[in-house]
Parts: sequence; C-alpha cells; structure tokens
Amino acid sequence: MKMNIAIDGPSAAGKSTIAKILAKQLQYAHLDTGAMYRCVAYGAKLLGVDEHDEDALVKMIDALDIEFRGEGSVYIKGTDVSKEIRTNDISMSASKVSAFPKVRARLVEKQREIAKDKGYILDGRDIGTVVLPDAEIKIYMVASSVARAKRRYKEYLEKQIPAVYDEIYKDIEQRDYQDSHRAVSPLKKAEDAVEIDTSDMTIDEVVNRILSIIQSV
Repeated sequence: MKMNIAIDGPSAAGKSTIAKILAKQLQYAHLDTGAMYRCVAYGAKLLGVDEHDEDALVKMIDALDIEFRGEGSVYIKGTDVSKEIRTNDISMSASKVSAFPKVRARLVEKQREIAKDKGYILDGRDIGTVVLPDAEIKIYMVASSVARAKRRYKEYLEKQIPAVYDEIYKDIEQRDYQDSHRAVSPLKKAEDAVEIDTSDMTIDEVVNRILSIIQSV
C-alpha cells in the first residue's frame, strides 16, 4: 500500500535531489512544492505583476498552468522554465511571495488535490506541518549554512548559472530568516518528523537512511 512522504527543511538542504531519487526507487511521484512558489515569482517577473500585490499574484496562479514533467522539468504555459526558476534572485522572490497567506492557500490546495490518492513525495518548507500533516512518513532535512552554500554554488556552476559564493551564502542565511519568521506556515520541524543532518553525508547515505525509516513503518 502506497503512502505519502513529506520532506521539509531549509533552502539547499538537498530535499529535491533526495526526493527525486527516492521517487524513482519507490516508483512514487515527486512534487517539488518549492518549484511552485518559484514559478509564481518567475511568473510575476515575466508578466510584470507586482510581487508585493497578493491579490494579483493569486489571480495569476491559475493562468500560469504550472506543470511537472519527466526528469524534474517544470513548465509554465507549456514552456520549460526549469533553469530560469533556479536563479538566486528568483529564489529570494519566491521566499517573499510564499509569505502571502492567499498565495500559500491556493498552492496548498493544489498540492493536496494532487497528493490525495497517495504515492507522492512532497518536499518544501511546511509539508509535514501544513500541507500533509497526515503524511505517513515525515523527514526534516537540515545542513549547515556553509554546506548548503557550497552545494548551491556547485549546482549553479554545473547548470552554467552565474554565481558568486559569498552572495549565495548571504542569501541562504537571509532566506532562512525569512522562511522561519514569516507569519503564515513558517519553516519548522513537525513534531513527528525524523531529523537528518546532511552536512557531512553523501546523497546515497541520505537516501539509504530515509529508505530504512520507510521500511521500519
């Protein structure tokens, strides 16, 4: 019998990478909720919508027609924006738009609808606490700011995205503060989540740790 798996944690902790691998191994579907907020931020920039106008952002969401396709690619209105939504400025904008209650409510509604039939791995900031509080497995991934900045910097270089390490480190620290201090659905560990510090762990070690947790249920 399939279940839902929630993976939460701060920016660049490796949630999406791990979720994609687990989804493939378990033959589950992966839903990157963070990418949905990035799409809202990118859509606002693309369409000239004020990122501070909550009602305008909510109105825009359905028009974006966000899609997740094979290999983790993300589409807006049929156009692949997988690379465009991963830039540092979109990351910061995503943190800002995600603080709006109406924006979160609309996207949470979409996320719950998608995951209602089970067999999904969702990663984000508030999956275990808000989106799927009844998820059968809850993981909270953390890592030091230095480890996360190094990973994000390496990721940008591999994707040929212009990056400066010091700026990435500063932005990660700033985003941590924004995400954990926002009034609606702040980043926090669910009481029944298992915390995993990935700072000094390889990807395979993290995957195997979570698989062992799943198998113990």
